[in-house]
Amino acid sequence: MADRSSRRRQGREARSGRADGGEVLLVPDPDRDTAWELHVEGAPQSHVDLADPTRLAFEYQRRLGHVVDLCAPRGAAVTAVHLGGGALTLARYVAATRPRSQQQVAEPDTRLTALVREWLPLPEGRLRVRGTDARQLLERLPEGAADLVITDVFAGARTPAHCASVEFLDLARRALRPGGWYAANLTDGPPLAFLRGQVAGVLDRFGNGALVADPAVLRGRRFGNAVLVATDGELPVDELRRRAAGDPHPARVVSGRDLADLTGGAAPVTDVTAAASPPPPAGVFD
Repeated sequence: MADRSSRRRQGREARSGRADGGEVLLVPDPDRDTAWELHVEGAPQSHVDLADPTRLAFEYQRRLGHVVDLCAPRGAAVTAVHLGGGALTLARYVAATRPRSQQQVAEPDTRLTALVREWLPLPEGRLRVRGTDARQLLERLPEGAADLVITDVFAGARTPAHCASVEFLDLARRALRPGGWYAANLTDGPPLAFLRGQVAGVLDRFGNGALVADPAVLRGRRFGNAVLVATDGELPVDELRRRAAGDPHPARVVSGRDLADLTGGAAPVTDVTAAASPPPPAGVFD
């Protein structure tokens, strides 16, 4: 978070408001006049550069950006579904890199969406933000309607249980065309029980997946983000690995037998057994 002196040097002040999820703070990027960081209840949620929507500052957003880049031929329009909106960073990225794409966003916090529209105007294009729950939107989508489903659902810095089960994955897979891609931003820390269950569910339902994360997270040494990618087709794992290794904060890509081994024998999580992702440790966002 930028300090007050940085904000004054930029000539921009942080903006604050209230949404259904709690206090919302928009913090100016001290290094970019056109960039802002969105915080909800103290947790950094999104970073947006209005002048360059292809600039993805957060590590997990860069990794999801690689998924967007690789899910279809370069520049081709796609039908994308974003579960979880925030400041709509990935939707802006899709609009910039894949013009004419059709996009829907599920963001139940309509007050947050109103603030985002006011503070960070959306680009023109085929982008619709629905004031509904992620799972409810999936239930309404026609079968085979999407090329890409991205899940980035958080309530109080935790993924809710109803978006962490194989029944949820079944809805996502039904919404995807054959060969379509599913990606999820997940958070976990040692002993990685939540992440192992999510990987087991994806392998059970899709059959093919990859996990992109900081090596320290994968070793269970610290709390952090992991991007889980899945399809019933083929994943360009080598290219994904090359891109992840070239990021400012290099990530490891786990796939194939190594990904199956990572589950440690965990069973896929169902609606009956699902739990929310663990809360981040105190001070993790300081």
